[in-house]
Formats: sequence, structure tokens, C-alpha cells
Amino acid sequence: MRPRERAEVAVIGGTGLEELLRAPKRVRVGTPYGLPPEIAIGEVAGRRVAILPRHGWRHELPPHKVNYRANIWALRALGVKRIFATNATGAINPDFKPGELAVPHDVMDFTKGRPTTFYEGPEVIHIDVTEPFCPELRALLVEAARARGARVHEKAVLACTEGPRFETPAEIRAMRVLGCDLVGMTVAPEAFLARELEICYASLCFISNMAAGMQDRLTADEVLEMASRIQELVREVLLEAIGRLPEERSCPCARALEGARIGK
Repeated sequence: MRPRERAEVAVIGGTGLEELLRAPKRVRVGTPYGLPPEIAIGEVAGRRVAILPRHGWRHELPPHKVNYRANIWALRALGVKRIFATNATGAINPDFKPGELAVPHDVMDFTKGRPTTFYEGPEVIHIDVTEPFCPELRALLVEAARARGARVHEKAVLACTEGPRFETPAEIRAMRVLGCDLVGMTVAPEAFLARELEICYASLCFISNMAAGMQDRLTADEVLEMASRIQELVREVLLEAIGRLPEERSCPCARALEGARIGK
């Protein structure tokens, strides 16, 4: 792989994020798990940054069909050590409002049919997810959002559902009882796969709507409209966060496999 086709930081999210890059180039990266979407690579704040459109460049992949393993493996193959993800979410906690940002500190995985690990034997890995999101990246996102004047929630429990349908009011009521603040469809198993490859990962959530039962009805158009309205702010926050990254990692993510192996 030529040096130009390397990156140290990645952003996973929507198609509009390619505008972050200076002199972007799209590359294909093969993986043992299939072919991910083309990845755009360019410069942001003097760093090599990769942009991976989770749902494809034409938004053709629903959340339950995203090849999460191929995506994360491809980023690691490019040399990525840190991932910022953007996620559209609905608010379960009434203190969270559409148009606001949140940086979750914990996640509840309600997905059903997605491959969730790279380790399927004979080597068995039990990673620790006491902190499922990188604390260093989380802090940078909160600082960056505040520096850009955004209303940001610095902690949140994010529920991840299978999709592609929205949740029922009963499901949302149950999630609220369990302590969830937000609900989305894409952070799991993405965050866990990144941890298995010792890559730092944090999510910048934008709140597109109140969850089912908290407003009249939910539509995909509503989510897309809010994404369009808040897209520029999300880009500004990501630019700010990437510019604030220290050269070296001081978090425990790079040592995630220490003490995690059983067997071969």
C-alpha cells in the first residue's frame, strides 16, 4: 500500500463528510470479510484522515446490512488508530432535544443478527468494555463541540437497535426504564469491533427527533432533514476535534487485548 493510501484518523458517517478533506482520493480496500465502500483519504489539520460512508456513497445500505467487520478491518489496514463516528439518534430522555449533540459514554446493544466479533475461534477473546468509547476521544469531542458553540450532552447511554424499522413506543418505554438516553441503529457492533482491533472509537451523536411515543410519528424524511440542517455543525466539531488530537494516545484502547486472550 503506497504511503498516500494511509491514514491515522478515520471518520465514519454520512456522505457529506468528504468535504472535510483537502485533496481527497478514494481507495478500495479488500478484507477477509468482504469489500467495504470506497474510502476517501485526504488531509485535515495536517493529518491523514479517512472518510468511510457507513451506508455507502449513495446511502444504499440499511443499518442491519452494513458490513461492520469489513469497514473496521479496512480502516485498520490503512493504519487508522482513531475513529470518530457520527450517528443519527432519537431522544429517549426528555432533557435531550432535536438539534442538540451528544457524546455517549455507554451503550446497550439490542441488535440481533449482526456479526459482533473478529474472533470466532480457535483463539477466544473477551475484551473489556467497561468504557466502550475511548475516553480521550470523547473528551476531545465535548471540548470541540463547546468551542463551536454547540449544545452538547457530555454523557449519554445510547441504545442500539437492529433496524431498519423505528422502535415501538413500548420498546422506548422499556429502554427508558433501563436508563437509556438515546436510540440509534449503527454504533453496535462498530464500537466493539474497533476495540477488538485496539482502535480508539468515539461517537458524535446528533439528535434528529424524539423517540417513538414522544411525538406524533416518525419519518425518515425528518431524520434526513435534521441531518441536513446540522451537517455543517457536525463538520465543524469534527474539524476542531481532529485539530486537537495529541500525537500519541494516552488511553487504554491500544492495550485492549492485554489479558483478553483464552486458548490458542
